[in-house]
Amino acid sequence: MAYTLLIRNCGQLLTLAGGPAGRPLTGPALADWQILIDAYLACEDDKIVALGAMADLDETQITTATQVLDAGGRVVMPGLVECHTHLVFAGNRAHEFQRKLQGESYLDILASGGGILSTVRATRAATEAELLDNALRHLRDFRRYGVTTLEAKSGYGLNRETELRLVRVARQAGREQPVRVVPTFLGAHVVPPEYKGRNAEYLAYLLTDVLPELRGEAEFVDIFCEEGAFSVAESRNFLAQAQTMGFKLKIHSEQLHDLGGSRMAAELGAASVDHCDYLNAEDAAFIARQGRTVVVLLPLVPLFLRQKQYAPGRQLIEQGVPVALSTDFNPGSCPSKNLWLALSVACLNMGLTPREALAAVTINAAWALELASEIGSLEPGKQADALVLDVRDYQEIPYWLGENPVREVIMGGQIIRG
Repeated sequence: MAYTLLIRNCGQLLTLAGGPAGRPLTGPALADWQILIDAYLACEDDKIVALGAMADLDETQITTATQVLDAGGRVVMPGLVECHTHLVFAGNRAHEFQRKLQGESYLDILASGGGILSTVRATRAATEAELLDNALRHLRDFRRYGVTTLEAKSGYGLNRETELRLVRVARQAGREQPVRVVPTFLGAHVVPPEYKGRNAEYLAYLLTDVLPELRGEAEFVDIFCEEGAFSVAESRNFLAQAQTMGFKLKIHSEQLHDLGGSRMAAELGAASVDHCDYLNAEDAAFIARQGRTVVVLLPLVPLFLRQKQYAPGRQLIEQGVPVALSTDFNPGSCPSKNLWLALSVACLNMGLTPREALAAVTINAAWALELASEIGSLEPGKQADALVLDVRDYQEIPYWLGENPVREVIMGGQIIRG
């Protein structure tokens, strides 16, 4: 079969391939993946079938039906994988921004009925059509930044009807446009007002009344393990029961305090532990030894919240911990869809190198979603998701702070316009 799409004259083809088989990139391997110079990438339908030096291109596979895209010496790389977002919600929290600027903390605002609970009120009041329209608008923005796969958490309903609606909307949004959407159930975001002071009852309600209806609908179950939300013991019990129901696991942990939630979730085999700004070295070493759980760092959150503490990215890498990056797009602590900016901030404030950061938003982010066999690198047999960037050297990517370098987006072997 002839090529259906050929990207030729790639100045640098960032394959993100070459790491150990069957595991995320860690330690020195995080920066030791393959770059091809003056290269091509060939696709048949939605899969990559060949790549290599331009001098080795098999011209006989090019026909009049082949769509040829000339990269003109630019960087070509895998599509970005957004492994932690809160895609579906209503309203915004711009009104709380001033309170933060005046010194109120995230937990102070939450305790006063704001924060997550403010978005819950707006989301419960929104129609399904309004939520879908918002989600599709956000996905268009993500796509323009080069995101080709995105995880979408619920968590702004905190009751059966709205939480099911949020997962349903995420799945529908994934069907209506080309970005792949991976739904995650985060009903255990915080305790809703009607269950105030009754954490155990609320978690039992989620397990008995909500989760059974999400089999086949949500890929993962998540929980916010933090002061003001759920304890380590509560989180362990909830996640363990969700696991017995067939769900994969994630956790928000060590965002504001070192409670031990990350280690606990890793013991259960969670796909990822996310935030980890206060993850201690001993628990990080355990995660490194366990080898299955990816630590997802979210550098735009402490930036937006004006916190001094960033996750110890350099230390985690040197300990052999699998590291990924994401925005944590949400209306309260990160109203940004710019994963390129998150990549730059990770280099500036978490100690990652450009090559490490690029691996953290592609192949390791794919591992955090348990999709690394399909996406995250440019290799024959994988999904043909790729980006042509308007730079000629990968080192420029974090250097142009906050800029969007994307020139062309390819998803499933198709060039996506608009």
